[in-house]
Amino acid sequence: MLTRKQHELLVFIDRHLRQTGVSPSFEEMKAALSLRSKSGIHRLISALEERGFLRRHRHRARALEVLRLAEDMPQPAPPVSPQSFSPNVIRGDFSVRLSGARAAPAASAVALPLYGRIAAGAPIEALRDASAAIEVPFALLGSGEHYAVEVAGDSMIDAGIHDGDVAIIGAGETAENGQIVVALVDEQEVTLKRLRRRGNSIALEPANPRHETRIFPADRVRVQGRLVALLRRY
Repeated sequence: MLTRKQHELLVFIDRHLRQTGVSPSFEEMKAALSLRSKSGIHRLISALEERGFLRRHRHRARALEVLRLAEDMPQPAPPVSPQSFSPNVIRGDFSVRLSGARAAPAASAVALPLYGRIAAGAPIEALRDASAAIEVPFALLGSGEHYAVEVAGDSMIDAGIHDGDVAIIGAGETAENGQIVVALVDEQEVTLKRLRRRGNSIALEPANPRHETRIFPADRVRVQGRLVALLRRY
């Protein structure tokens, strides 16, 4: 199974080879996929190589060969503006046939796009490179739309959220007071914190006394989803 970004890159490389006869540069690939760094392109190419879709000719510059296309994959959606964190999500409804994901053989799990590390210690810009996916049990999802992010930092440790955990987020723009949410601050940085509304202000509270609560005018904070489950590897 290819992720959306892997499929986008494969289609772009194939189209570029057909039109020009040469492989696209890393700068061209980065721009086409709206990624922030070339390291994301390196990871995508390596993943496509491992899955047998691409071959790199090691001793030739800009030498990529498309071995096969993922014909069963849907066409990629247009790139999303990098100004906000609006992740592509997959519905977790039991009755809905999932598009862009493959359930486990017993229909007990679904592959959600796994986004980059979201800081639980200090806000960071949302990582938009959806080059990975993670299988999540259906029982954790219920209805609605979901995505997954990896947690970085220790500011939510007293809420049982550790560095390296994978947070399963129910997408939405509303949350109750006291819920742990993905919050977008000033349309450019994102964090995982407990939400408190105080009049016309919003407080983003950590769950670690070593970290400070940050308070913003309500119009500077936008809820992007609420925490519904955690996955942890040992």
